[in-house]
Amino acid sequence: MPYRGKLYRALNPVYAREPLSGRGAELYGGRFNPKGLPALYASLTVMTALREANQVGNLQPTTLVAYDAEIDRVFDCRDDQALKAEGMDAAALADTTWRDRMKTGEAPTQAFARRLIAAGWHGLLVRSFAPGATADDLNLVLWRWGDAAPARLVLIDDENRLSR
Repeated sequence: MPYRGKLYRALNPVYAREPLSGRGAELYGGRFNPKGLPALYASLTVMTALREANQVGNLQPTTLVAYDAEIDRVFDCRDDQALKAEGMDAAALADTTWRDRMKTGEAPTQAFARRLIAAGWHGLLVRSFAPGATADDLNLVLWRWGDAAPARLVLIDDENRLSR
């Protein structure tokens, strides 16, 4: 499925000057990317982005950014049949032990992401697993993005606030 619309990220201020880099995910790994593979984790709403960035403890300093997105090839994780065809299911996506499993190799969700990347997907649409999130809280995880089609992602910063 293609995705056209706004996306949001709540960044650690350390990465605020590089809101298109995917560097944090590359350094530490994420549910849908192993260490060494850049990924950009974005949300379809501001509140989901804030939940994602502040999952433990108190609200920490956060830089909120928005993007205009036109992403052609997005795997929809809400489609149970498509998940099954890829050897996944909703329970495996929600597995809370992915970080522990990453310590001894690759988490199943990371292997799933590798298969999707190899098949030419630009990203995946998946529900948020952050505390307080509901099935309506969605994230778009990107492995391929740039300033042109077919995976166009443009930071909204008309006033150049991040360059100051």
